Amino acid sequence: MHDKILNTHWTSKSLWKKMIVEPKAMEIKSERPKVGLWVCIVKDNKVLFGKRKNAHGEGTRCRPWWHLEFWETREECAKRETLEEAGIELEDISLMHVTNDVFKQESKHYVTLLMKASYKSWIVQVMEPEKCESWERFDRNNLPKNIFLPIQNMINQWINPL
Repeated sequence: MHDKILNTHWTSKSLWKKMIVEPKAMEIKSERPKVGLWVCIVKDNKVLFGKRKNAHGEGTRCRPWWHLEFWETREECAKRETLEEAGIELEDISLMHVTNDVFKQESKHYVTLLMKASYKSWIVQVMEPEKCESWERFDRNNLPKNIFLPIQNMINQWINPL
């Protein structure tokens, strides 16, 4: 048996495949999607969108969006992050939709929990200017064109379901 292994001829292509391609494929398979969470906040029939900055999807419009932290409920995440990043206090938070989002260019994969909520206070401000360029409200029937992938996926699934 050992003689067969020692006498096997390894071409540079097969050696490259064994040493480079297969470990990378195994590496990719071992990663798991992250959990993202965003909140739909409506006031006077207008939806709040921020302009993303210094992250994947830079320049796109999205609703308040974060990572779910370890041991945190989705409601806790929504309340904490919306207050920290936009100065808005939320209440009546509930799950609206779930999307499976693959960002091919960035090699990122998320399962995104899309939440809806009403607000206690509405003082919208850019609290983390390194992450969000601005906050703006858009009419529900006239949303911005450059929308972040999870929101676009939700719209496509609701408006054009498979």
